[in-house]
Amino acid sequence: MGLVGGEENKNATENGVSGSEFPLGSKTKYKRMESEVVDTEEDIPLRKENRNTRKYVFACAIFASLNSVLLGYDVGVMSGAILFIQEDLKITDVQQELLVGILSIISLLGSLAGGKTSDAIGRKWTIAFASFVFQTGALIMALAPSFEVLMIGRLFAGVGIGFGVMIAPVYIAEISPAIARGSLTSFPEIFVNLGILLGYISNYAFSGLPVHMSWRVMLGVGIIPSVFLGFSLFVIPESPRWLVMQNRIEEAKIVLTKTNESESDVEERLAEIQLAAGMANAEKYEAKAIWNEILNPNPAVRRMLITGCGIQCFQQITGIDATVYYSPTIFKNAGIKGNTQLLAATVVVGFTKTVFILVAIFLIDRVGRKPLLYVSTIGMTTCLFGLSLALALPGNGKLGIGLAILTVCGNVAFFSVGIGPICWVLSSEVFPLKLRAQASALGAVGSRVSSGVITMSFLSVSRAITVAGTFFIFSVISALSVAFVHTCVPETKGKSLEEIEMLFQDKGEWQSGEVEMGDAERLVQKA
Repeated sequence: MGLVGGEENKNATENGVSGSEFPLGSKTKYKRMESEVVDTEEDIPLRKENRNTRKYVFACAIFASLNSVLLGYDVGVMSGAILFIQEDLKITDVQQELLVGILSIISLLGSLAGGKTSDAIGRKWTIAFASFVFQTGALIMALAPSFEVLMIGRLFAGVGIGFGVMIAPVYIAEISPAIARGSLTSFPEIFVNLGILLGYISNYAFSGLPVHMSWRVMLGVGIIPSVFLGFSLFVIPESPRWLVMQNRIEEAKIVLTKTNESESDVEERLAEIQLAAGMANAEKYEAKAIWNEILNPNPAVRRMLITGCGIQCFQQITGIDATVYYSPTIFKNAGIKGNTQLLAATVVVGFTKTVFILVAIFLIDRVGRKPLLYVSTIGMTTCLFGLSLALALPGNGKLGIGLAILTVCGNVAFFSVGIGPICWVLSSEVFPLKLRAQASALGAVGSRVSSGVITMSFLSVSRAITVAGTFFIFSVISALSVAFVHTCVPETKGKSLEEIEMLFQDKGEWQSGEVEMGDAERLVQKA
């Protein structure tokens, strides 16, 4: 305050007004102080530099997430394409389940290999490899003359997806500053949802083509995003944490300079990464030793695995992939007739899912992970139970159809606002640096296996206990996920990856976290 006052007196004297005559509460003085505090010339370049840094990190997160468009597109497009494949290739219900679900099972091979691959060639080039493998599969599927060749294409696509879903959140978490990491690490889930919406739109747009051509065009369009991914490799840097593990400290510092807003932040992050690495190079951790630590964990690592892998499994066993893949079947069961009407209803679902993922990105670093998880899991439980009632209504009239569409949209909305994106955020945050790639891969395997089991059994289970009964079971599982969040998920908002690692050292902090149910209630009230 003394400096500001001295500057004011000097300014007043220069204008022929003494310091004593200058009115203390004058409008002129208020403006002058505002000018000095807010609009200094030194602040302007700093603000521009901060904006450029944020834009650069934002661009890297977008480009790293492009693989997720491929995954989402495949999920969305297959839900409609399977109607035409079944008619064209005359496949049975069991073959239909196999075709849909095998991608999730096979993707575990990519996820398992993804950890070791990303440690060997880097996070950036693992993203590129994932895209190449997936596009090979997509091309084979588009040209497939038979069910057998179509399955070969699904195998390639599954491996590529396994690599992609494992590496993108890890890469984004490792380049992002702590304050924005939650939002940025959610980007892959945004792009999955965008891909699903594009897949649904593709189904609707090409449904008027001849049967033998329509599903091939639907699947072939999925190759387009790879063009953009190729350009992105010239923009995104390598992960600074991976560079430190390779003892390429200067290169890591260059990347950190681009992704952090001040020199002090760069030095602090670099020191934290080097400390967290334990200098991993000095300890010479072999892959066997890392897997041994994961498979025979100490109490802290066990807690990390319960949280990271558990949230991955709950994300899938609540039936989200069954809802997305088989949404035409669900709506048909509710009473909607005709392929065009069925596919139009799925577009509404895809649009809802995409819009609400944007809500999650806005809130995740403002209100935290745990309140959103409470809202998400409780909301999904309610909607899944409502869907089971809608499908059980006799006659399947307009009420049943309307309630089915409303509850399906509600289910995907609550999924997208919470457990959908936060699952990937947590699984990329909770593991220590030396275990992060392999442990994240293990979590992705749990996710893909759970997805595969659900999607490969949905039609068979639905025939045995009805579609309504199947969704009642999903609602019970979703209720269990609320208890899991309350017991096993700590709050990680605003913490560095190294601080989160320390959080799991204490069982009390791990189980209690920093957020309780009341925070979720206040979030709902604000909304």
